[in-house]
Amino acid sequence: MMRNGDGELQRRLLREEGGKCSGADAPAAPAYGFDDDVAKDEEEEEGEMVRVVRVMRQRLPIQDRWIKMKLVRNCFSGTDLVDFLLHYLHSSRPKAVEIGKQLCQKHFIHHVLGENDFEEGNNNFYRFLEHEPFITKCFNFRGATNDSEPKAAAELCDRITKIMSAILESYASDDRKHVDYVAISKSEEFRRYVNMTQDLQRVDLLELSENEKLAFFLNLYNAMVIHAVIRVGVGQEGAINRRSFSDFLYLIGGHPYSPSTIKNGILRSNRRSPYSLVKPFSTGDPRLELALLKMNPLIHFGICNGTKSSPKVRFFSPHRVAEELRGAAREFFANDGIEVNLEKRIVYLSPIFKWYGMDFGQERNILTWMISYLDPNKAGLVTHLLSDAASVNISYKNYDWSINS
Repeated sequence: MMRNGDGELQRRLLREEGGKCSGADAPAAPAYGFDDDVAKDEEEEEGEMVRVVRVMRQRLPIQDRWIKMKLVRNCFSGTDLVDFLLHYLHSSRPKAVEIGKQLCQKHFIHHVLGENDFEEGNNNFYRFLEHEPFITKCFNFRGATNDSEPKAAAELCDRITKIMSAILESYASDDRKHVDYVAISKSEEFRRYVNMTQDLQRVDLLELSENEKLAFFLNLYNAMVIHAVIRVGVGQEGAINRRSFSDFLYLIGGHPYSPSTIKNGILRSNRRSPYSLVKPFSTGDPRLELALLKMNPLIHFGICNGTKSSPKVRFFSPHRVAEELRGAAREFFANDGIEVNLEKRIVYLSPIFKWYGMDFGQERNILTWMISYLDPNKAGLVTHLLSDAASVNISYKNYDWSINS
């Protein structure tokens, strides 16, 4: 109600109170979506670049154009931008070009074909971030982009981790295997999380270290899946709608990401997903620069896709992410991740090891690799099977796609 009616609600409340709550001791009205102290901390002065961008939106000749036999909507040329800056800021031409590059780097504008950061010329075309074709599909976009100076990526990761951990504490079972999505969707904490995701729109992810990047995207994947289940829902017979892993998008650092692109493009170092013939990021895709340099197979035990057969949902600390992933693997195997039939010489594994076999290696090598993450009893059984020359058969369990609610 506070967001609508041009402040009419607040005026009516003040009239009803008749001044009874006034003076220096009266509490301030809370900022929508945030605690009072958080709102005060996040209050920022409007920067010169933001003021320039807002004028640009009104004055640049934004129109649809045919570019390389393709209709590109809502764009303007590099020359249009430079001419505007020369007139509006009275700057030199080199300075105007430099400002254009800064606008690209800060994700206010992008080249329509992703060919460069910024170059002057009538054949170089750009558009505002809010005019990107994918933008309306992003669930952290609400009609306008966040023009505020981006918060530090590490700080934003910490804030998201804290709010999502609080949500799990209140609305998940003690073992984190069951999540009450209905209760989450109605909670104040989730509303605050959704508001917080708008800070992701222009965040600079290149400033993150490898461990910070690993924790950031693990946590974001798990948070996005919760958001996707709430907004997109589940498919038939209570099973997860698997299309949501590809179709549910966030605008992050100026580019679209789905849970699928985070998992396969970033966390798996740009590897093909099961049954796909192409990699998530092609050469020249700016998101490729964020892919982890080395793929850690333990990431499969740190991400939860909202199903009953998935590892439990959790969030990670950048400083302890490697240790926490090892703990997640041990917990996965301690539950239903592996079963051993010594008499039949069969090891039953999650189909995760079949789908992502390229991440774990050959089947016999997988068994050797996982011994260090098994409890003593299961480790002894697997070691016994591998100790002779006889064959060991691996069978994959059925995957339960029903929701972990």
